Amino acid sequence: MASLTLPSLNASTISRLNEQKATSLNSSSSRISTFRRRPTSTNQRFQCGVIRMQAGEEDFELKQMRDMAAAKKRWDAMIREGKVKVLTPREAGYAIQLSNKPLLDVRPSSEREKAWVKGSIWVPIFDIDNKFEVGTLSRKVTNFVMGGWWSGTPTVSYDRQFLSKVEEKFPKDAELIVACQKGLRSLAACEVLCNAGYRNLFWVQGGLEAAEEEDLAREGTQPLKFAGIGGLSEFLGWTDQQRVQAAREGWGYRLLYSARLIGLFVAADAFFIGAQQVGRYLQDLRSH
Repeated sequence: MASLTLPSLNASTISRLNEQKATSLNSSSSRISTFRRRPTSTNQRFQCGVIRMQAGEEDFELKQMRDMAAAKKRWDAMIREGKVKVLTPREAGYAIQLSNKPLLDVRPSSEREKAWVKGSIWVPIFDIDNKFEVGTLSRKVTNFVMGGWWSGTPTVSYDRQFLSKVEEKFPKDAELIVACQKGLRSLAACEVLCNAGYRNLFWVQGGLEAAEEEDLAREGTQPLKFAGIGGLSEFLGWTDQQRVQAAREGWGYRLLYSARLIGLFVAADAFFIGAQQVGRYLQDLRSH
């Protein structure tokens, strides 16, 4: 992304300005003052605001990409060096049943409350940010604009007490199976724990979303696969998980979400018709 720079003045422009200043100092000062006080139109202010917002979103996205690339290198090295062992969801289920290994669930509350592994210990490394500070509100708006409205993904913040909470529950020599919904946040948790001295860590590859119903003993109102979906995409049944479920259950499942889609269009149409009628009514009031 090209950087923004201030326009420079060349030699001829500077000479011309000096001549004008020498011949008519008062007139020049008046023109400069007038130029500085010239009001900016509403349209120009709006365009500048849009540009700043777009630039901010691009900077935020680029920073996230750079941070993720750097983290992925560290995580790959951590697994390659054997500091963290890899388990599939089914292998994790066997380890829990046969070896009584504890499962550390590091997902945020929005996912945990939908479904969880029976007997798992919940300590979120990132949880929903409910603060209403200026910085938090900006992140919430950015998250919503960049797809949160569709996916239902909430704004989360790192829990600085994560390590101390884990240390209260597990000693450093404990064998821990660490899991999240898709496998990324659990890798971040493994890195924090590994750096703190935990040496018997197991990471669930693909997260709980990759688990089949028979892999892990589940509790909660939804399948583990569905715990990470939300927003308008879940309401309409347009997530990958729901498509797979629809293929298994047949037309009854599809008709449910088709009815929701039709209802959404009907509601939107009624809203726009009502808005038009209100507009006409207000226009008639002004004309009278």
